[in-house]
Amino acid sequence: MATTEDKVVAKQENATTWKDSFYNPRTGEFMGRTASSWALILLFYLVFYAFLAGMFALTMWVMLMTLDDNVPKYQDRVPFPGLAIQPNSLDIIYNKSEPLKYAPYVQKLESFLLSYNDTEQEKNEECTRGEYFLQDDAEDMEKKACRFKRGFLSLCSGLSDTNFGYSEGKPCILLKLNRIIGLKPRGDPYITCAVKKDEPVQMQYFPREGSIDKMYFPYYGKKAHETYVQPLVAVKLLLTKEDYNKELAIECKVEGSDLRNNDERDKFLGRVTFRIKVEA
Repeated sequence: MATTEDKVVAKQENATTWKDSFYNPRTGEFMGRTASSWALILLFYLVFYAFLAGMFALTMWVMLMTLDDNVPKYQDRVPFPGLAIQPNSLDIIYNKSEPLKYAPYVQKLESFLLSYNDTEQEKNEECTRGEYFLQDDAEDMEKKACRFKRGFLSLCSGLSDTNFGYSEGKPCILLKLNRIIGLKPRGDPYITCAVKKDEPVQMQYFPREGSIDKMYFPYYGKKAHETYVQPLVAVKLLLTKEDYNKELAIECKVEGSDLRNNDERDKFLGRVTFRIKVEA
């Protein structure tokens, strides 16, 4: 049977052993290793992680060298453009007798058309109609853009009628194709709209016949084509008293070219459907 003295000695030995596992004053070891051993381990990991960092940096550099600052390397997922509208809403409902109801739509259109003002478009080029504005061989990476002045939209420009027809119950809707780098549509694209049900509504198109001129193609990317603006088509809905207080579903499509507008998987590819209701 262990005596009290033996127990005290055992406790002291256990305490000494536990302390020595962190630092042993007799051998100079810290956590089982000498200073030189720890130095070699730290040196190894320093070199190892420096090598990994160098490999990562080299890989990133090689990858970036294969990329073009102006053109995405892969862009085949969206070969055809979508069609978008302004004001940016697929449900347009307002009372033509209440300015506060249609003011948000008017403000959105005015804000959107600021980049189409003459002061901005004078910076761009007067291009030849009916021809692509090709600049592939240009030495300057900064590409020139063709002018599209808001005046081209006539009654829907917001110049002669600052309310874009909303106050008289004949609202304007602006349509544009989404940008796709290098797109050159074959044919003569134009935009046409129709009410989806058998309720014909008279419409006016600006520019004439809703045409989209080839001179606005191709697009060279945001960085190279800084002053580029998409060509617009304005549709003025000539609603009558019989059309008021009805919800009209209107579908607009791009026609006359090889641009797709009938893909059931993407209902915004080359087309857009919106609803409008003018209350009186």
